[in-house]
Amino acid sequence: MPEHIPAALRGRGAKAAVLVALPVGLVGSLIALPLTAQATPSPDAVISEVYGGGGNSGASLTHDFIELGNSGTGSFDLSGWSVQYLSGSPSSSTKWQVTPLTGSIPAGGTYLVQEAKGTGGDTALPTPDATGTIAMSASSGTVALVHSTTALTCLTAEDCAADGAIKDLAGFGTAAVRESAPATGAGNTTSVARDAGFHDTDNNAADFTGSAPSPRNTTGTGGTPTPEPTPEPTDTNPGPLRVHDIQGTTRISPQNGKTVTNVPGVVTGVRSTGSKGYWIQDPEGDGNAATSEGVFVFTGSATPQVKLGDSVLVSAKVTEYYPGGKNSGTQSVTELSAPTAVVLSSGNKLPDAEVIDAATLPEAYAPQAQGGNIESLELKPDAYALDWLEAHEGMRVRIGDSRVVGATNTYGETWITTKPNQNPTPRGGTVLTGYDNPNSGRLLIASLTGDQLKANVGDTLTGTTEGPVDYANYGGYNVQATTLGKVTSGGLTPEVAKKGKANEVSVATYNVENLDPTDPQSKFDRLAEGVVKNLATPDIVSLEEIQDNNGAKDDGTVAADKTIAQFIDAIKAAGGPTYDWRSVDPVNDQDGGEPGGNIRNVFLFNPQRVSFVDRPGGDSTTAVEAVKDGNKGARLSVSPGRINPTSDAWKSSRKPLVGEFTFRGEKLFVVGNHFNSKGGDQPGHGAFQPPTLGSETQRTAQAKEVNTFVSGLLAKDRQARVVVLGDMNDFQFSKPLATLTEGGVLTDLINTLPVGERYSYVYDGNAQTLDHILVSPAIKKPEYDVVHINAEFSDQTSDHDPQVVRFK
Repeated sequence: MPEHIPAALRGRGAKAAVLVALPVGLVGSLIALPLTAQATPSPDAVISEVYGGGGNSGASLTHDFIELGNSGTGSFDLSGWSVQYLSGSPSSSTKWQVTPLTGSIPAGGTYLVQEAKGTGGDTALPTPDATGTIAMSASSGTVALVHSTTALTCLTAEDCAADGAIKDLAGFGTAAVRESAPATGAGNTTSVARDAGFHDTDNNAADFTGSAPSPRNTTGTGGTPTPEPTPEPTDTNPGPLRVHDIQGTTRISPQNGKTVTNVPGVVTGVRSTGSKGYWIQDPEGDGNAATSEGVFVFTGSATPQVKLGDSVLVSAKVTEYYPGGKNSGTQSVTELSAPTAVVLSSGNKLPDAEVIDAATLPEAYAPQAQGGNIESLELKPDAYALDWLEAHEGMRVRIGDSRVVGATNTYGETWITTKPNQNPTPRGGTVLTGYDNPNSGRLLIASLTGDQLKANVGDTLTGTTEGPVDYANYGGYNVQATTLGKVTSGGLTPEVAKKGKANEVSVATYNVENLDPTDPQSKFDRLAEGVVKNLATPDIVSLEEIQDNNGAKDDGTVAADKTIAQFIDAIKAAGGPTYDWRSVDPVNDQDGGEPGGNIRNVFLFNPQRVSFVDRPGGDSTTAVEAVKDGNKGARLSVSPGRINPTSDAWKSSRKPLVGEFTFRGEKLFVVGNHFNSKGGDQPGHGAFQPPTLGSETQRTAQAKEVNTFVSGLLAKDRQARVVVLGDMNDFQFSKPLATLTEGGVLTDLINTLPVGERYSYVYDGNAQTLDHILVSPAIKKPEYDVVHINAEFSDQTSDHDPQVVRFK
């Protein structure tokens, strides 16, 4: 699964800070009075705009940029000049970074310097006049315009004020080097910019304001870039607006891109870490169920200077923020960005929170758009859960006693259900039964109180939990709790599998979550306890996510013998057998997973119970084949081996490991798998409904490869006993699993369990099946169990539950 990012942080990361160099003799106004405003405006070249959020999460533009402006009546020659950048908190070892300039700034015009490219964004800058590689911070730093291409050495505002090469200086965020006070409002989706006249008072806080980036080059090309046409923003309030006018009746604000002034509201929540800002709510609603009365005010890197209960008037720019970026498929959050606020009074009663109970959220989850975007659809809060939550975006809601369906994660977030009778599992969760039934009662709880929950599935969040509704890339809609309930234990305990009989072979699968020697010994010990105690020492264990001997260090190491030996030793210390093992080392950096980790599948087996049939020749690129074994059915060409490892189906993904075993003189073929992840799929809570499952294509191709191999094996021996198992990264009702079982060559044992028990993983509060054990028709009456020891617990050792099958 994709790496989880907490809803509270929202991915508005930063990079670093910048300065610019100009011609000798043009000393600039900052020299005389570096720390106080100077009234005389610059007569010519200045830094007019700085943007360091290019390619960051939520950004539309792909690159950072610096824009220069010329308020003079003649062109400004930049020969021998540079722009330079310094981090916001320089130390003695900090160096200025330099981008040389050429050409000139036209009279009354602008000049665009393109800097580093980020990993996201979907919109290129206008054609730049100069290009550099400086990766600037989105939130704090210093840019200088310098009449030299030699890197500056000053690291304080005073020293830089005395440097005659510096023409202009722009410090933003918490920059130590700045003119008077630093500009505010910079972020992933906002730049700091001067007004249209390029006025310069030598006070960065007064001269620059935060707003949507609007890069322009010497030809005047540019402005506020958008990947698709949007209404032209206006500089003035289109009228006396309230929050519901800004939110509107669709997911996109009718005021998007416009500046609004004196929007009234009461502060209902304050977030002082991560994505900083606060929520306001209008106590005087318009009576329209489709329009929210709450909105988030994004303050960027600045800590909000308001508190709960303040009555405020907010002036800001209306923006739509996409957690994860516009191309991630998420919905947007309507926000007020680069704000200024006037506090009218404090200690006001908060607007009443709307209670969410079992009947509040509709059973239907999302409106459908045949795979299209639902952003422009009119909200129907009485018909769809996502519409109800969108119509309450930024508003206070309240829940009472609620069952936990997703254990508290490392970010302090906990999933509850507001519909306790919706597809319950026997252990207190909510099971996912199909794409069309994603369990609309689920809701993510995050804390603004400073207190943190620690809950397992089946526990109860008791008492009152309330706060504003927010939306994030991971998890979707959530409650940012200003009042947090207490956890009452449901008494959930890890399961223990039944031990097999002497004449039964037992085969298990376990995803051990990127295990390598850099992990603490305690992880090895707990995983070992799971094998010995909870799985009852299976005869064969197919492991997924075994990393090489130095983990994520990307130095060409591919061997994992130290990782496996440490795990085997831990199992023995826990009272288990001395397992033997087989695997095939991958080609360096070719099997996906954590970069440098060289993830692979591994077989452990108890040599006192089963034997491994070794046939040489199996390596990272040689395909294993099923061949006739005289009158003894079929055998493998190599053992261990990999299924068609050079096929495009396995590009940047783990290749299946195949081994031939014997138990009491009988052959057993085992295929260990770890299909490609679901990362890259559009989120189920996103703007595209139904979401596109782009990663499914590769898993379907992988399933076809495995099905073809098993079919070929059974064609040579209809009675061959084959176990196919592992982390398939998909559901029992998915296309890849249908492809894997095509032709009746395999039976997916998860479907033999009661519906409420069909899960091995919990994601976004949904208990679901990603891990599978499948068997060929010759395996009769298998006893199968998903052993729940991880996924439902906040102190999980792995995010997957293991499974085991026993048969004669």
